[in-house]
Amino acid sequence: MLKKWSLIFIALFLTSTLGIVSPAQGVDFSGETITWIIPFGVGGGSDVWARVYAPFLKRYLPGNPNVAVKNMPGGGSITGGNYFHTRVKPDGLTAFGSSGSTTFPYLLGNSAAKYDFAKYHIVFASPTGGAAYIKPGLGVDSVKDLKGFKEKLAYASQGATSLDIIPLLAFEMLGLDVKAVFGYKGRGPGRVAFEQGETNIDYQTTTAFVKNVRPLVKQGLAVPLMTWGTLDARGKIVRDPVEPDLPSFPEAYELVYGKSPSGPAWQAWKAFFVAGFGVQKAMWLPEKTSQDIVTAYRTAAANILADQEFKKVVEKSLGGYPQLAGEEARIGFGEVLSVSPESKKWVINWLKERYDVTIK
Repeated sequence: MLKKWSLIFIALFLTSTLGIVSPAQGVDFSGETITWIIPFGVGGGSDVWARVYAPFLKRYLPGNPNVAVKNMPGGGSITGGNYFHTRVKPDGLTAFGSSGSTTFPYLLGNSAAKYDFAKYHIVFASPTGGAAYIKPGLGVDSVKDLKGFKEKLAYASQGATSLDIIPLLAFEMLGLDVKAVFGYKGRGPGRVAFEQGETNIDYQTTTAFVKNVRPLVKQGLAVPLMTWGTLDARGKIVRDPVEPDLPSFPEAYELVYGKSPSGPAWQAWKAFFVAGFGVQKAMWLPEKTSQDIVTAYRTAAANILADQEFKKVVEKSLGGYPQLAGEEARIGFGEVLSVSPESKKWVINWLKERYDVTIK
């Protein structure tokens, strides 16, 4: 009896010391291959993200299964999302990786998107950040100076329903007169347009901001305004840890108007921010997946996040942002799921009136 309790004590001690959470009982993927559908091509951001996680999932899922990334591009990621919704069995052997580009059609009610995130089980999520900046010489030294700002601005955009909906809607809410110049193929070309004087306001992901825009700031060629922010464990938007000296967008709004943002435009912005940045990429399991399997995946995710080797990889490859597992990921994505019909209607009308974009 004493020996039995000694063994139990040792097991509990090792678990607490190493930070490893025990997997769900009865779930064993030994000899199996987990297929992880990524609805984008090889080499893109989502593909890189999945391949960063895949070996750690193999390490921590029960039975150490192989994890194979299956790229399924098409329809701006709608093809892969629809396949996951209609064809995948809830046996734990197939998962789905979404990105902001997958979530936006769902948020906008695009009829081509048949998938429904409200029905799935989120395993973990990866955030990213963005920072906006403006040309010097316009009388703007900080975001406070945007109050009553009347100068015409130009922004290089990939499209009104792309990730650019977040900066475009933020600029609109701040009362800025910004002309979106469409046709740019990425934020890199957008930054080049800014540097060449073709545009005078821009945003970059925070990793690109640190690498490419901070030098412009030091040279007096750009004025940083704000970040979009990031989510804390309770799902609240707080300052971006990569650029903690810059106000988040909600703070910027309050600095300009003297009050916190509210109303349908704010609710819409927040939902798109969460989808595009706060929980930009996420792993999902199908609707009818058993709780044991969901728990096994979420436990693996928690153990991955505690892995010291993984922490180094996050710092190097995923921008250093704290990853969200299990309940934190669910709380974060909840903002997307809870956006009101009124806010959806508002943003769809805004897209039509402002950019002549019709959601079908």
